Amino acid sequence: MIVNKKTNKTGHIVKSQARMDRQIRALEREFPSFMKDYSIFLRGSVALSTHDAYFKDIKFFFEYLIEETDFTNANELSEITLNDLESLRARDINYFLGDYCRRYYKEDEDGRVQVFENSNRALSRKKSSLTSLFQFLFRNEQLSEDITTGFNPIKLPKKDPDSIKRLYEDEIRSLLRAVTTGDGLTDRERIYWEKTKLRDRAIILLFLTYGLRLKELANLDIDSFNFKRMEFTIFRKRDKESVMPINQTIYNALTEYIDTERPSFTTEDALFLSLQGKRITERAIRELVKKYTSIAMQTSRREGYSPHKLRATAASTLIERGYSIFDVQELLDHDNVTTTQLYAAHRKGAKEQIIQEFDEE
Repeated sequence: MIVNKKTNKTGHIVKSQARMDRQIRALEREFPSFMKDYSIFLRGSVALSTHDAYFKDIKFFFEYLIEETDFTNANELSEITLNDLESLRARDINYFLGDYCRRYYKEDEDGRVQVFENSNRALSRKKSSLTSLFQFLFRNEQLSEDITTGFNPIKLPKKDPDSIKRLYEDEIRSLLRAVTTGDGLTDRERIYWEKTKLRDRAIILLFLTYGLRLKELANLDIDSFNFKRMEFTIFRKRDKESVMPINQTIYNALTEYIDTERPSFTTEDALFLSLQGKRITERAIRELVKKYTSIAMQTSRREGYSPHKLRATAASTLIERGYSIFDVQELLDHDNVTTTQLYAAHRKGAKEQIIQEFDEE
């Protein structure tokens, strides 16, 4: 794919978004024509990933109407009409979400029956997709009534600060020691570590220092970094661009990796490369993080932490060191400060420390 761009986004991000855009347009062609206005609305109001997720949920709902109900005479998605949707009441959507979606069955080509289940979190997303669709069709004067006010609530478990998984100070030290020295790796793992130890260390440090999301790190290119100005650019959710400062530790780790270990034969723009000289995949990053964190926590590779847990570690550690939750919110790009407050509430031994402060002895 040839990229001719007039934005600051990296070529990799542009290509990735172009692929998703093509997927969305392919789905759009399957839908009835009345969905066109809704698709245009989504393009201007939500991220491509959300647009894609909404369309997949709506396609699933339309297939349900065709295969499981008498609300439509359609045999294909494109044959569903606005009159079919007009005939639906809130209770019909509630039945779809609250009964059918919780556990449904599909028969594959070999006649085997597969069972599918959705958690409340998955049901909540499907509800959001359908709410968005029906509200838009009402506002756009394509439906005469807004039935979404009658949709049943879907209870989600409250986030419990005590359930937040993160590494503590001693585990962080063990993590950095493992990635720096190779301690704890198997003989086979050490063979690969010898070739990627500088890359792996730079990846771990970026996660711990900035609390980056997995996709944000995977999308970094060489030209994302301006070492003269000691800063780099990342693209957040919803295409938000953020410029981050580089400290000396990160500068040393990155330049050592780039100068001595990063393959020189590649034409890839990506900062972090595989041994084949290609952009390292999100899956590979996830696996290397699980590997090193499992060593730090002295547990199995399967029980190692994901990159998101390193994001939680960065947030919790900064707050424990006295930084404002608002500063941490800005650094991690949390939409809502209440998300950051969860990490502020999660302090190991906080209750014991408070009580000890008032111990007269």
